[in-house]
Amino acid sequence: MRALNPSQALATTMVDELARCGVTHAVLAPGSRSAPLAMALAGDSRIALHVVIDERSASFLALGIAKAGRWPVVVACTSGTAAANFHPAVIEAHLSRTPLIVITADRPPELRDTGANQTIDQIKLYGDAVRLFAEVGTPETRPEAPRYWRSLACRAYASASGSPPGPVHLNAPFREPLVPVAGDGDPLELGGRADGEPWTSVGPSRAAPSEAGIEAVAERVAASERGLVVAGACDIDPEPVLELAHTASWPVLAEPASGLRAGPNAVSAYNALLHHEGFAARNRPDFVLRVGKAGLSRSLSRFLGPDVPQVLIDADGAWLDPERSIDAIVAADPALLCGEVAKALPGRITSPWLTSWQGADERAGAAIDNLLDADDAVSEPRTARDLARYLPNGANLVVASSMPVRDLDSFMAPRTGLRVLGNRGANGIDGFVSTVLGIALATTSPTFALAGDLSMLHDANGLMLARTEGVDAVFVVVNNDGGGIFSFLPQAEFPEDFERLFGTPHGIDLGALATLHGCGHSRVEYASELPEALSAARNEGGVQMIELRTDRDANVALHMRLIGAVATALD
Repeated sequence: MRALNPSQALATTMVDELARCGVTHAVLAPGSRSAPLAMALAGDSRIALHVVIDERSASFLALGIAKAGRWPVVVACTSGTAAANFHPAVIEAHLSRTPLIVITADRPPELRDTGANQTIDQIKLYGDAVRLFAEVGTPETRPEAPRYWRSLACRAYASASGSPPGPVHLNAPFREPLVPVAGDGDPLELGGRADGEPWTSVGPSRAAPSEAGIEAVAERVAASERGLVVAGACDIDPEPVLELAHTASWPVLAEPASGLRAGPNAVSAYNALLHHEGFAARNRPDFVLRVGKAGLSRSLSRFLGPDVPQVLIDADGAWLDPERSIDAIVAADPALLCGEVAKALPGRITSPWLTSWQGADERAGAAIDNLLDADDAVSEPRTARDLARYLPNGANLVVASSMPVRDLDSFMAPRTGLRVLGNRGANGIDGFVSTVLGIALATTSPTFALAGDLSMLHDANGLMLARTEGVDAVFVVVNNDGGGIFSFLPQAEFPEDFERLFGTPHGIDLGALATLHGCGHSRVEYASELPEALSAARNEGGVQMIELRTDRDANVALHMRLIGAVATALD
């Protein structure tokens, strides 16, 4: 490998080394100062390059690819505010522990703070949200330079995929010439390791549980008949955790994005059950084992106060405790630890405690289904329930923040064969469309999404990818013409300015939006039409949008009726 000038040398060397480390996807937001990176990425056949003109959409596309594949993905841009537009995705990657390698091109030092175009202070632009920041330095034709660039690329890859995984930021200043034309000095030899291996290899890190940790957790589980497994959003092997719950005869209260809402111990209607004061009082646990980031259900948060003994298991020892209720955190891979604890338990053949939760969940589920199926009207709860029910095995379901993820949590029945993902780090709606399409690009599984109208509009530019990439994804969009979640919040008690400040009706025709971006669009007028619409959209291919229109006031009323129906069933 040789390069004609220092800027080409830096970009070519780093791209080659990242490919050796294992990078297979990169997303580029085009610009001039990043030209060496762009050309190096385009010229490397080992890396699939996706070009997106909107920087925010580009960064969330990379985020989606990294979430689906669990590997570091490169996202690169030019200098100036382009780099600032990556910030929301960097924050989500930080909080959701998603591996990203962010490379921002920059002006060389002599052009900074001089009024030069597209020049801002990019040093540590993302603050503490990155696992590693490095100012790469202006490239020079020194013999030892390629060794430094390769080592830094390996360190970036290792930091992004380490413990905890997350984003890294490399700020790369380039001097002209920015394209492969001869500069001053002789061409630079850039060769890496002769065997094609990375310059520096870093083995994978797994938080293996200690013998003391296994014994301590096993003792607490064995001593607690009235125990619960509570699972929030996480990316772990669910089988050992479910096996532990089965052996201990404990109910599992799991958010869909945990992967643990499966099997006979899973209680899907726990949110409605815990609204019932009598049930909650009768079913106080004496111990709770927690994994993942919970927090969708307010009733569950109130139920699990600091008086309930709780242990959190997290591979990185993350402090996932907004309620300040957990009395111990065990830093270990939850699947490895739970698998060992399950082996150490004697097991319970029957448990009145588990039977009580299962019976209540069965009655609650029947009450919910009876009310939702009483007519054929489209509703947000039924859409969430039916979408999760009818998707094929092996599918991805990406769910937007705000009401969609809460409805899925409240109404999705336990099932296997469905991978549920979402931006549950910062829980923002920004970048949702691009995240979905990134997930679709990174996997061969059929990809579906449950979105609100604001989630679609907030990242409408993400739909531009439908014209440039062969990507298949089906968006199921609940359109209530505004922000439906605010109707459940105290703001709704102040009607004078509610619509303007919180409801924010937009009146945008989603069908026209789909046509603008070359996407398919259909409307579901009756709830029973959704399964057929899903099948037709999937068969059509490309990016498809299925729209279901609802009313925000009617949605609040339906949720209240559902809680009432569960209460009646329990009484």
